[in-house]
Amino acid sequence: MARQSPQRPDADEPELDDTDAAAAADEVEEDRPPADRALWEEVRIDPVEIALPSGTGFTLRAYRQARELTPTDVAERDQDDPFLARRQVVETEDDEEVVILDEEFAALSAEEDDEDEEKGAKARRKDKAGASDDEKAETETEDDAEDEDEDDEAGDEEVPVFLTHKGRLLLFKTPESLVTFIRSGAPNDLSQLDSWNELSERLEPADIAPLDEDTYELDLVVENLRGGHDAWDHELLIEAGEIARDLAYALRLPAVLDMLSSGSSLDDLDEALRASVNGGVGGFLGRRRLKKIGAQTASLGWRTIVGKISAVVDWRD
Repeated sequence: MARQSPQRPDADEPELDDTDAAAAADEVEEDRPPADRALWEEVRIDPVEIALPSGTGFTLRAYRQARELTPTDVAERDQDDPFLARRQVVETEDDEEVVILDEEFAALSAEEDDEDEEKGAKARRKDKAGASDDEKAETETEDDAEDEDEDDEAGDEEVPVFLTHKGRLLLFKTPESLVTFIRSGAPNDLSQLDSWNELSERLEPADIAPLDEDTYELDLVVENLRGGHDAWDHELLIEAGEIARDLAYALRLPAVLDMLSSGSSLDDLDEALRASVNGGVGGFLGRRRLKKIGAQTASLGWRTIVGKISAVVDWRD
């Protein structure tokens, strides 16, 4: 159908300026009915939109108990990573390398090791003689119970899982291509969920409408941090931290998890950002903490994170 030329406004009708046009667009957006969320709530999976320096794509994310999931297989991905393979060779060589700088020192060290071993053996014999069989059995039972409790807690923890395959995040440029992939029955890590078959049978392109809280702009993070403290977009950076942690866990990226772990400089940044958005004394203290965080250090750290995530993305057009 041929495009219709825009109608000229009547002479008596005032033309809309940019502000009025933006307001009219907002009204249209508000009048538009929200996407039906019934399917997503039923299958407990959500569409996600992620913007990276290489483009913007759609994928899926769910949260399940760790005991219910089989982690993505990263063996093939890591073999294809020349930097990882090179690092593994270096680590192996370091483990096998033994250097003796001084024979006298080596002999002395061996003698001291023998003495320490003898002392340790005597101490162990003394402990065994002093402890009854019942006490040892009780200790072993308590240790086993603690280990089981830790395993249960880890298994009960809710963890993220994405539309991934062999350690790579599958991103789709359009809702149509995402739906086509899901309906194809192609292998992926979300297919292990009990609700996957239902989703693949009922999903339509119109359903791929991520919520605002499921839309992430990782492509803007580094540039925003480079702008300095006064230009930092707190909501953008907080949301970036959330999706980066989820992706690092689901994709098994230990380096990214370490960079965002508790006590790290980027975790301090995240905590200060969260505190600053709150009012009162906590917000004031959070803003003071932000002033002490180096913009260059933060931007360099995030550039590394975005780069590592981008390196394990499999774009599906």
